[in-house]
Amino acid sequence: MEKNNQISIEKTVVGFIGTGVMGKSMAAHILANGYKVIVYTRTKEKAKELVQLGAEWKNTVMDLAHEANVVITMVGYPHDVEEVYMGKDGLLENAKIGTYFIDMTTSIPSLAVKIYEAAKEKGMYSLDAPVSGGDVGAREARLAIMVGGDEDVFETCKPLLEIMGKNIVYQGPAGSGQHTKMCNQIAIASNMIGVSEAMVYAKKSGLDPERVLKSISTGAAGSWSLSNLAPRMITGNFEPGFFIKHFIKDMGIAIEEAKAMGMETPGLELAKKMYDELAEKGEENSGTQALYKLLDN
Repeated sequence: MEKNNQISIEKTVVGFIGTGVMGKSMAAHILANGYKVIVYTRTKEKAKELVQLGAEWKNTVMDLAHEANVVITMVGYPHDVEEVYMGKDGLLENAKIGTYFIDMTTSIPSLAVKIYEAAKEKGMYSLDAPVSGGDVGAREARLAIMVGGDEDVFETCKPLLEIMGKNIVYQGPAGSGQHTKMCNQIAIASNMIGVSEAMVYAKKSGLDPERVLKSISTGAAGSWSLSNLAPRMITGNFEPGFFIKHFIKDMGIAIEEAKAMGMETPGLELAKKMYDELAEKGEENSGTQALYKLLDN
């Protein structure tokens, strides 16, 4: 596959690393669109459904790098991203010249720049393309995708991104996708406090929370979290669409980035403090809507 050409199904082998709550659905959509997909994840069991659908399992990142010409990563933490890309057994040391990398993990902007520069030196191409939309957005292929990197590389890879998302926006040079995702997480953090408080208030005041939700979700209070996560709060469904532990990671990155710019983020810091408390109570693997539990006492 040559730079500036559209990605062709016949010539593209997509390597997908990280098949968790969201990654599994994202990889499945690519597979369903006719691409050859090879997968690697630390826990092979997590890739079982994809293999049954026709994906090919690889035992190591190195094995995947040798075969794929487009690699999408959706792992947990920045240190996982660094290991997958920068390690001696990682992608950059073992992929072919001309390989395209799309890191969809929410990670550190400076790491995205580091990977971009290292890839460029080796004749490879890199985009940072974190997503928003949770398990539902991934499952329904309507994620918001925020992209940093070279614009011509973005245009080349756009057909693959369009398989996974609906709102796909090029934000600027390397790291811009990650900075945009920080804006997203900052907006969500304080909003989640408000959504949780509203639902607990509805319950404690003797109202029917479902009826309350019908009234407020389409008015000025409306938000993605109110429409998608408040119903889960009401029914006691705290399964992860997005893990609390990963949200804490994201908020930590955003706080550090803001401090580096001389910016205060009091709402974000309050939200992180509350989620840290939830994690200490053993809720780190629950969904972010479990903030409701902290207030419903």
